[in-house]
Amino acid sequence: MEGAGGRGMGWLALEAFDPAPIAVALTVGSEHRLVYSNLAFRTYIVDRPLGEPVRDALGDRFQRDYGTLFDQVLTTGEPVNLVEAPVKPKAADGPDRVFSFDLSRFTHERPGVLVIATDVTEQVAATRRADRSAEEERRWRRRFESLVWLSAQIVWVADPKGRVIDSSGTWEQVTGQRRDDYTGQGWSKVLHPDDRRTALLSWKKAVRQARPWHHVYRVRTQDGEYRHFELHAAPVHEDGAVVEWIGTANDVERQWQEQQRRELLDRAAAAAAARTELTDVFAALADVLVPEVADGCGVRLLPDVVDRPAGAPIVAHRIASASAAGVRRQSATGEERFSPSSEFARAIKQRRVLHRTFPPGRPPADLLPPSTATWLIEAKASSVVLMPVVVDGIVAAVVTAARHGDRAPLGPDDITLMRQIFDHTHDALSSAAQYHRTQQLALALQHSLLADPPEHTDLKIVARYLASPSAAQVGGDWYDSFVLPDGAIGLAIGDVAGHDLAAAVEMSRLRNMLRVLTADLLAPPGEILRRLNAAMATVAPEATATCVLSRVEELEPGRWQLNYAVAGHPPPLLVTPDGDGRFLDVGGNPLLGIPVDQPYHSATEPLPPGSSLLLYTDGLIEHPGEHLDTSLDRLRRHASVLAPRPLEDLCDGLLDDMPTTGTDDIAMIAVRVRS
Repeated sequence: MEGAGGRGMGWLALEAFDPAPIAVALTVGSEHRLVYSNLAFRTYIVDRPLGEPVRDALGDRFQRDYGTLFDQVLTTGEPVNLVEAPVKPKAADGPDRVFSFDLSRFTHERPGVLVIATDVTEQVAATRRADRSAEEERRWRRRFESLVWLSAQIVWVADPKGRVIDSSGTWEQVTGQRRDDYTGQGWSKVLHPDDRRTALLSWKKAVRQARPWHHVYRVRTQDGEYRHFELHAAPVHEDGAVVEWIGTANDVERQWQEQQRRELLDRAAAAAAARTELTDVFAALADVLVPEVADGCGVRLLPDVVDRPAGAPIVAHRIASASAAGVRRQSATGEERFSPSSEFARAIKQRRVLHRTFPPGRPPADLLPPSTATWLIEAKASSVVLMPVVVDGIVAAVVTAARHGDRAPLGPDDITLMRQIFDHTHDALSSAAQYHRTQQLALALQHSLLADPPEHTDLKIVARYLASPSAAQVGGDWYDSFVLPDGAIGLAIGDVAGHDLAAAVEMSRLRNMLRVLTADLLAPPGEILRRLNAAMATVAPEATATCVLSRVEELEPGRWQLNYAVAGHPPPLLVTPDGDGRFLDVGGNPLLGIPVDQPYHSATEPLPPGSSLLLYTDGLIEHPGEHLDTSLDRLRRHASVLAPRPLEDLCDGLLDDMPTTGTDDIAMIAVRVRS
């Protein structure tokens, strides 16, 4: 500090630095003897007697040779600044301190060196912490990048705004895109059209919020196939700002297919277990296959394969169909015949899957019936699978699945999955098939007992039977009509409790017993019903039934009379030609199957010319929660309106007009006296 002497600063003037918070000292001469030190210097740096050379005073406290630095400053006049770390504290157990030293030449009477030392321990510590943090961040980033490159199939980098700027090169190999194609938002062009918008919205949201991103979407590969890829991306921060994004992409198609397989099997099992009717089970499984496996699916039931004569055509019944959105659904019902030499028939006989691929909309000729071939053309299908479904050792059905040309053709993995679905639901299909066979047997038994009414010169007799379209069960409803030995016409209608094969068997037994008793005894209907009730205690002790039994008798030419008895059944309805209708409820008796110790009553009613008598079961009138009187009044009003029409039209009109529930069978027999 040459200027200091010029201002006349004397030795004593240095005492002004005694209370200063910074350390100040002064040396003179070539030996750099200490001639001044203030309190801070003596406290923090060294407390040595004045007159000692600085080398002796400072040498045991510092890391460097201060004598050389002092010589340099004194000789050249150039100041020196340095940070000394660490400076050993005066107290042996105190922490190391860091000081910034400024050395400058000072000339008064003799040249010397002025020493100013500032404690910068905290500043240096903060700098070192920042350096360590930055180094640690760089180290962790290198570790992260190493893990990413080792674990990911594709690595990509995006700028702070989420625009892709680079990839590992595998993206080009997978998709066929060049760098100019995929940078920016170009990568989204190879995403499946159904996934593109969702993926972009999800990515933009993650970029906007600067949060890690995870997404799964389908990517079109070089060969045109779509495969599922799982994407992860994380923002890279520096100084609190996102400087780039590092992302990975992994092909997870196999994992996705395995997950889909498990989910489909679970869905199929749940859908099949919730249904009992075979048609419903197959319809539910068709809905499971579409659209995950196929774009269209149809099921054909094979009811007669086992008993089919050699060389006879195979008769299949379409019972279910399903179609993806935008694809017309095939009709779920209809009968089809296949030649025994057709591929369809050979697939059934050999129990093998028939798999065909073809140009979109150009299925092979004679593979399927014209209706299905037309559907394949309209849907631009490119592949089809025909799979026989074996239930309890019998080919119960054939499932047809197809895909349109916008998707990869059905392949071996899809066929395996279809097999697994039907194998997984075999128990449910078996139960439904057994129930179906029982139902078919009961229906056959039931219909075999519903004989055509006899022809008569003066009486018109019409019978109708309507099975429930939704009950999926066989009822015990029946009707009967026959000519008795004395010339009278016997009419009967009844309903055995239950909706299964047992009910149909009991119905057959009671119907035959009633016919035999009526023909043998030629007694009033009430007496015959009493005898039938007594016999039921022995031959059908568990059965209960309702019944109306009547005799239509000609008392003299042109004069007819009804002799009837009712056992717990809805009353007969008599309608005159002018539409006057009323119920015949005089001959009422207890339900059959309940032991009673009392006679059964009969009643008679004249039948005017042109009048119509209607016997029916409760499926025609009953509604849950509705009083029976309301239901009967509705039937009377409808029958009165239809009275002028032919008897066939009257019966058909009632079946069409009455608001039935569809949950029960309906049996009906009517007789009209000719005018």
